[in-house]
Amino acid sequence: MPAESTPGPGTPDESGTSRRHRAKGSRRRPRGARRKALLVTAWTAAGIVVLGGTGVGILYFKLNDNLKTVDINQALGADRPTKADNGSENILVLGSDTRAGGNEKLGGGVDDGSARSDTAMVVHVYKGHKKASVVSIPRDTLVRRPSCTDAKGVTHDAATGVMFNSAYSTGGATCAVKTVESLSGIRMDHYVEVDFSGFQKLIDDLGGVSVTTTKTIKDPDSHLNLTAGRHKLDGRQALGLVRTRHGVGDGSDLGRIQLQQAFIKALVDQVKHLGVLTSPTKLYRLADTATKTVTTDSDIGSVKDLASFADGLKGIGSSHMNMVTMPVQYDRADANRVLVDDAKAELVWNALKGDRAIPKGATQGTATGSAKGVVNAS
Repeated sequence: MPAESTPGPGTPDESGTSRRHRAKGSRRRPRGARRKALLVTAWTAAGIVVLGGTGVGILYFKLNDNLKTVDINQALGADRPTKADNGSENILVLGSDTRAGGNEKLGGGVDDGSARSDTAMVVHVYKGHKKASVVSIPRDTLVRRPSCTDAKGVTHDAATGVMFNSAYSTGGATCAVKTVESLSGIRMDHYVEVDFSGFQKLIDDLGGVSVTTTKTIKDPDSHLNLTAGRHKLDGRQALGLVRTRHGVGDGSDLGRIQLQQAFIKALVDQVKHLGVLTSPTKLYRLADTATKTVTTDSDIGSVKDLASFADGLKGIGSSHMNMVTMPVQYDRADANRVLVDDAKAELVWNALKGDRAIPKGATQGTATGSAKGVVNAS
């Protein structure tokens, strides 16, 4: 996502009028009470369900009871982009940072009853389901948030000049989906959300994820201290890696996105190889954790539907995933915020609407972090 990801005194209010002016290039240190959250991809959670949850009798029903769902279609109604009719699918994958339960200990701070979307990715699965493009949306992008009705039926007014992650904290999943659809002009076919306590447990249940770092990454705030070289990250280390900004690069949230994308590729490849050397007991434990971790849209809100959905994803490996960040530029008024580069972003969204590859020129000359290549799959 250098946008500083932690809302602070410079965060615009609902009218977008409360920006702090800050010299370009300066960075604000995060408040300790506002740690970062993360994401597990649709492949990870849903793919494990395919491996460990399909057709196991009473265990199937137990996994089914684990799932939490939200009826996006009912909440948003008909005022949405037209569903694509070209065999492709679009999935909004969100990482939330609620302070409830185990997340308070992991994320720092207190349970104030709020939640934010710290990580957001639009996953476009191309026709034939052999490849995908993933577009990360920086959480500190200043956007127009459309009016939306949340899952409880409460309507929230539109707001201009607010951070992208305010959509989730204002109206939950339905408002986040509507904001992404308004931003991109693309209908989201599915929604997958995960919190970071579930992420950590899932990585531990997997037995860790192997990565190679080309530089030392040290961030006490994220409990991370990795020398350059090969590592098998446990859940706490993985959480630290996808959360850190100050441990490597320029300390920006855009750099953190680069780390997240590299880690996700390593994670996807590891999940693809599950089942050959993994016992049924371990697979079930993974499926149990995965189904407890995610919230999905109601269309894939059962193990049967989630398994069917995942079956269309499991053939996509990291080599067939193109991962980019939505084109943005630094906000001249506040270096801790970014603005959509409309012309470049249109190239990205139009490509996905047409089920085409994202042109390389779409991200050239846009704001970027400095952590690319620091983390690679082992």
